Amino acid sequence: MNTDTPLQQLLDSEPYWIARSMQEQGSRFYRALGQALEAADAVNRRRIYETWTAECLDFYQRGLRLAEAER
Repeated sequence: MNTDTPLQQLLDSEPYWIARSMQEQGSRFYRALGQALEAADAVNRRRIYETWTAECLDFYQRGLRLAEAER
């Protein structure tokens, strides 16, 4: 049973696929947020994840599908 919170799941993940899915599949706002996420250090990445947890989790799941499609 996975007891990680959505925030912890995001923090433990590789931000590359989240940022990439935001940039490829998101609106103009999410494309910019993906660029910010890609450039963020750990503190600012956490702020992004805390502020937009549900949205980042959605793009995290999209990113998993992108990664799978590239394999």
